Amino acid sequence: MVYPQVTTAKFRTETPVTHLANVGVSFGTGNNLTEVLQDINLELQSSDFVCVLGSSGCGKTTLLRVLAGYQAPSTGSVWVSGKQHSQPSPEVGVVFQRPNLFPWQTIAENVEFGPKMRQIGKQERRQQVSHYLDLVGLADSANLLPYQLSGGMQQRAAIARTLAADPQLVLMDEPFGALDALTRESMQIHLKTIWQQTCKTIFFITHDVEEALLLASRIIVMHARPGRIVKEIENPFAARRESAIQLRLSREFIEMREHLVTSIREVN
Repeated sequence: MVYPQVTTAKFRTETPVTHLANVGVSFGTGNNLTEVLQDINLELQSSDFVCVLGSSGCGKTTLLRVLAGYQAPSTGSVWVSGKQHSQPSPEVGVVFQRPNLFPWQTIAENVEFGPKMRQIGKQERRQQVSHYLDLVGLADSANLLPYQLSGGMQQRAAIARTLAADPQLVLMDEPFGALDALTRESMQIHLKTIWQQTCKTIFFITHDVEEALLLASRIIVMHARPGRIVKEIENPFAARRESAIQLRLSREFIEMREHLVTSIREVN
């Protein structure tokens, strides 16, 4: 089976939502210098759903922190929406493994936080809250507090809160990692539907190869020591309409899964 490699940046004609040029991150000095990321070059286009795979310690989370503006690169530059990006910005939203909702606010009030910070008028805010709660299937839970929701529902509320702030780029750091298998599969279906309806650019970290194949339009594999991108492919299953169960049982899916697992294990 031939695996389609992503066209290199210089041949891509779209204006990227996000562009990383020669990004490196190091900690310490002298003999104690540790190079965490090295020479990261990456473009995220409008409506991309990019999943990042790699073993623990390969720099996935550090890369996400650079994209979020939480960690300044030691070398290179980051551009978001045509502007150099070096600190947290409304242009970039983050969904963590834990929902991190405000426990004293209702679900609707949590979702309203972003539009309120953007100084959107009250009536428009309410319309936006209603829209995003409908989008994640939580319209009936608007007046509940976070502790009254299941883990999966809380994570859907966190996604709605992030989307309501209207970022250009949505970063997700293993957002379903703490969920049980059935809830995780349900959340994967929800998220893919949300992405298709909103056309947001999503950068999604996961350890789960099958999750990447079920969600992503593009898949990146990273290796450690130092963290770097060693493979980038277009996901051949991105446009497939079969159910997750049907895909998992297909020969092509099994072969691609094994190819990616081997890529992660390889030492370069």
